[in-house]
Amino acid sequence: MSEPDRTPPKVHLRIHGEKLAVGSGGSHEHVSPATGDVDAVIPMAGKEEIDLAVAKAQEAFGTWKRTRPAVRRQLLLKLADLIEAHAAEFGRLGALDNGTPLAAGAAFPQLSAEWTRYYAGWADKLTGDLTGNPQDLGELGYTLAQPYGVVGIIITWNGPLISLAMKIPAAVAAGNTVVVKPSELTPFSGELFMDLVEEAGFPPGVINVLPGTAEAGAHLVSHPLVKKITFTGGPATASRILEACAADMKPAVLELGGKSANIVFEDADLLAACRLGTTFSLIALSGQGCAFATRMIVQDSVYDEVVATVKTIAENIPVGDPFDPEIASGPVVNEAAVDRILGMIERAEEQGATVLTGGKRIDRPGYFIEPTVLVDVDPASEIAQTEVFGPVLCLFRFSTEEEAIALANGTRYGLSSYVQTKDLTRAIRVATELEAGETLINGAMNLQVGRPFGGFGLSGVGKEGGREGIEEFLRTRSIAIAI
Repeated sequence: MSEPDRTPPKVHLRIHGEKLAVGSGGSHEHVSPATGDVDAVIPMAGKEEIDLAVAKAQEAFGTWKRTRPAVRRQLLLKLADLIEAHAAEFGRLGALDNGTPLAAGAAFPQLSAEWTRYYAGWADKLTGDLTGNPQDLGELGYTLAQPYGVVGIIITWNGPLISLAMKIPAAVAAGNTVVVKPSELTPFSGELFMDLVEEAGFPPGVINVLPGTAEAGAHLVSHPLVKKITFTGGPATASRILEACAADMKPAVLELGGKSANIVFEDADLLAACRLGTTFSLIALSGQGCAFATRMIVQDSVYDEVVATVKTIAENIPVGDPFDPEIASGPVVNEAAVDRILGMIERAEEQGATVLTGGKRIDRPGYFIEPTVLVDVDPASEIAQTEVFGPVLCLFRFSTEEEAIALANGTRYGLSSYVQTKDLTRAIRVATELEAGETLINGAMNLQVGRPFGGFGLSGVGKEGGREGIEEFLRTRSIAIAI
């Protein structure tokens, strides 16, 4: 078997169809999570480049908002086809970006293409309503659904391609232009994405992507020409974004973290429930996902069986080189993540939890942590209440349905939730009581574009996906004519 290509592409600041090789924010040394070595130097935007990108996006908006919706649809469909055609390269770049294994990364281009096609379909279906009947009210009243203008987009590092696809297509389908600040930790997927944007034929300035400093991100949020912000990341940064938006009452969509519960009833398909719970806490993205089922809440009568099954699965997860097609789980993103995750595990033990398996750094170059399962976890402890964002699963037990719901709802997060049972009536009853933006029953998958995705509490505000996802990028105006 030939050695995989580990050469990263050269990254640029992509503004109005131009490629800038340097930025006023300096540069960032990208470190491969799989080796711990610097593999690229990334130009960083500062305030100067943000100002330029916003000005160009504002200029492009004047034409883009008047572009026929059918044309916007066609451009997005072309982009979707190109994403799909470059799936293998996006998989390679994902392994370089943040260590996503090739086997896992293969799903993201297809999913991203579907999000792009879905919102392409909405571009020419946005209509207003008739609100006033001349015969009854003496006026003809109607509404217009209009784009905001320039939308500022800030995304995190765990899913660089799908994060772009969850935000950009909906925004531009609605007639907005965008300035995107991706994470400097994962710059490579965005570079290829912008190559394809240009190949698809989008006018310059409609979509601009530029990694930048924290100061650049703050400047984007507060820029007076930016009319809305959509952000994916953590609650601490989101709080600062809301504070910056408050001065101008600028609206924001915030897709934040989660501490999702996976409730396993005694009549569930236990093997399927355990596989789902371990996949979406220990394997996929090495547990670095906001909607993952990181708390498994198991009925007493099957608790011991579930614990044994989860332990067996966890101890047989192949962890290693993301370019190895046999590897299911790769590294976490950087050294700081290793220290944070291992620190949380250590404090959990001090608070009475038991490490069933894992809990240590893997002795190899890069940022690898053993898939870790904890039992005897206090529901009020840090690790039960705080997002870990690493390969850690906590198990809890319950006796009654009411107890399971209380445990599931017992955090400040409210993004996703999962229920495993063969009793559909019970599943629906429990789902109704769970305080989360979505409940997935018996293996239903999240991030399906036709359903709105977004949480409550510390998990954020606003929606991505479905009709609600494009309505986030439209504002309603009322017009009335006296008759």
